[in-house]
Amino acid sequence: MADDDRRKRFKADDNKVKGTLMLMNHHSISTIADEVFGRKVCLHLISAVRSESTARGLRGKLGKETHLKNWVSTVITPSTKGDCTFELDFEWEDEIGVPGAFLIINRHHKEFYLKTLTLTNVPNVGRVHFICNSWVYHEEHYNNGYRVFFSNQTYLPGETPEGLRHYREEELEELRGNGTGKREEWDRVYDYDVYNDLSEPDKGSELLRPIFGGSVGHPYPRRCRTGRPLSSSDPDMESRIGILHSLNIYVPRDERFSDLKMADVYAYGLKLVSQGLLPGFESVVDKLSDEIVGTLENFINHKFEAISSNKFNEFSSFEDVLKLYEGGLKIPKFNFLESLREKIPSEFLRELFRSDGEHLSKFPVPQVIQEDNSAWRTDEEFGRELLAGISPVVIQRLQEFPPTSKLDPVKFGNQNSTITEDDIKDQMDGFSVWEAMKHNRLFILDHHDPLMPYLRGINETATKTYATRTILFLQNNGILKPIAIELSRPHPDGYEAGAISTVHTPASHGAKGTIWLLAKAYANVNDSGYHQLVCHWLHTHASIEPFIIATNRQLSVLHPIHKLLHPHFRDTMNINALSRQTLINAGGLLEKTVFPDKYSLAMSSNMYKKWDFTKQALPADLIDRGMAVEDSTSPHGVRLVIEDYPFAVDGLEIWSAIRSWVKDYVFVYYKNDEAVQRDKELKNWWEEVRTKGHGDLKNEPWWPKMHTCDELIESCTIIIWVASALHAAVNFGQYPYGGYLPNRPAMSRRLLPEPETVDYDELEENPDKAFLKTVTPQLQSILGISLIEVLSRHSADEVYLGQRDTPEWTADKQALEAFDRFGAHLRKIEQKIEAMNLDERLINRTGPAQMPYTLLYPSSDIGLTGRGIPNSVSI
Repeated sequence: MADDDRRKRFKADDNKVKGTLMLMNHHSISTIADEVFGRKVCLHLISAVRSESTARGLRGKLGKETHLKNWVSTVITPSTKGDCTFELDFEWEDEIGVPGAFLIINRHHKEFYLKTLTLTNVPNVGRVHFICNSWVYHEEHYNNGYRVFFSNQTYLPGETPEGLRHYREEELEELRGNGTGKREEWDRVYDYDVYNDLSEPDKGSELLRPIFGGSVGHPYPRRCRTGRPLSSSDPDMESRIGILHSLNIYVPRDERFSDLKMADVYAYGLKLVSQGLLPGFESVVDKLSDEIVGTLENFINHKFEAISSNKFNEFSSFEDVLKLYEGGLKIPKFNFLESLREKIPSEFLRELFRSDGEHLSKFPVPQVIQEDNSAWRTDEEFGRELLAGISPVVIQRLQEFPPTSKLDPVKFGNQNSTITEDDIKDQMDGFSVWEAMKHNRLFILDHHDPLMPYLRGINETATKTYATRTILFLQNNGILKPIAIELSRPHPDGYEAGAISTVHTPASHGAKGTIWLLAKAYANVNDSGYHQLVCHWLHTHASIEPFIIATNRQLSVLHPIHKLLHPHFRDTMNINALSRQTLINAGGLLEKTVFPDKYSLAMSSNMYKKWDFTKQALPADLIDRGMAVEDSTSPHGVRLVIEDYPFAVDGLEIWSAIRSWVKDYVFVYYKNDEAVQRDKELKNWWEEVRTKGHGDLKNEPWWPKMHTCDELIESCTIIIWVASALHAAVNFGQYPYGGYLPNRPAMSRRLLPEPETVDYDELEENPDKAFLKTVTPQLQSILGISLIEVLSRHSADEVYLGQRDTPEWTADKQALEAFDRFGAHLRKIEQKIEAMNLDERLINRTGPAQMPYTLLYPSSDIGLTGRGIPNSVSI
């Protein structure tokens, strides 16, 4: 009898499929582990090849219910916090065939983060792997009471196994939602909305901004819909959540930062709060008592009152600025800081508040002054940073002289440039203007037209500035130097009367030398604001979000293009939501730290009217700016007009590597154009990107039709380029270049002094003081530096271009081999960049500041490195 029992048991084991479920170690896991044995979590395998009729139609046959069996905790390290694994036994009948998905039901009151499920002995198949990476909430939060996860196989819609088709469609319906109701923490809904969440009408007209998106006057990309109630004061505006809940603003839970990254956000936020400089991050103490929170808010409000106090609002010398990096700059001491420190219950929080309550924490020394703290003042460094700095995507080849304005002359009068050939003829190595343009020697940094429509209003705020045009000449040695800067402001008689302009040329001594340094500062103020609001926020953060929403709504996780693009969307919705809450909102940090003030998003919206998806491709962008010409003999299809243009040189290498990878990948699944045209999910995805996500520009003729493999390859390459390399190029140099505010001031507070005044005399007698009285004041400088220090750091869990967070992201061998080639290609590019930065002939790669250009170096370490291309817009 014993032998019979043994044989029966062996036979039963033959029908069991062994599984390992991995969960992220989380504060709730220990609680779950205590109760799962009480059948709180159950799973069913779903057949991909055997179907059964149900009340909801034909579905893959379900295997029998199983539960988590043994809890085995992996080794926990400080960096990973470990993962928790559970063993499972699935009863699996041969006729069910291959499991293509599983459903999971959570009857536990706590959610958990499900990472993977691995089956090891599926009959006739062997190993089957499921990548989940998703939060699983209680069954009551799902329409069907369960979640479905698919294996890492990839299928075009028409090739989906019969057993999985219904689940594929059901999952997309769940993610699309019904467009109504307030979204809750556990919701997984991706939907669109306009930017009507930036204002606080209840607090007065000063915090009222237009709605961006959905109108001809203020077009904008769409953002994630939260469904929050409308404001009682203005029913067109969405109500805002309190500052203390900023980190809890809705995005689908799987789009939230990881615990590791959230810890970074908390840590840096606390550091800034300890300085009393960063409103919005007081949310890090949202679990403290109301009394403590009130004290903290009082502290921050009082600290910002000091910004308007002349006593604490000026740097007296450049030595004072340098003290920021030595920990020696004193700021006002507030008595109630002591009471706040005493009430903080955490040793960690208490440590962040300095014992003297008086000195700022020491800032890292920005790279631009590490080797030479005065090189930034040179004309050569000014020009180099337009090719290898934080904003290398604005400079254009000069193709008409004098430059003309495209502003409506009826509204704005004559806005054409007043720069003449006499102003610059002595600085062009004997060339005439016509000859210099013919030989591609003249370039322009033109911020006149984008700024002028808002300049009258801007100059009624604390800001006092100009709209600038800067002409630069490319010398024989390859160095780009500014040779004229035009400063323009609206005519006192009104916009219709045109502009008042002055032209300034290089000088190194006396009042004219200081005026030239200030003219470059005004140009940098323009460039800094335009960079932050247009090149950075609009062209990367805001423009990518609609692609994320559409991808999740219309492309199944089984779809090859979803698998291709998904890594390049990581953390973007979360950082954008936080930005709308604390950075780009009315009265937010960007309005406090960049010159357009309350006109910031209006200027950004106006520039969106000129956004062209196809010109986000690097070669197309370079051609459009006149910085390259088409050349079929070039490896990248274009030839640069400035050979030593580090951003473009490195960028084209990265662009071509991405395009090669995308091409190899796409042709794994689409053998011809007809396959693209047959793909209904792809069609719906692209239609939604165009008509909803970027709906204000839906009728533009430049949108690809998405009928061919080439259109698909080019579009996916653009999306990946923008989300990864372009964002890296315009983001991670913010602190290395802009952490020293004199190099890239974010605002100016006065216009040029008039001759025969005390302030004009100061230009000659004390030029450093005159400069510092003009640019960003002390506490706002510290606020801006604090902010960009956070934004320029790589988190500990960053995933870089050419990497994936799991090696088994697909089961397709051809795709994995193509991805390996991509990684190898990027490693060769790294070596090439290192070699070029050591080549003394390539002057623009280091320049007077002796600062190698590394922003497009693919890999990086953790922290403030000035290098590295994350897969996504993740900070």
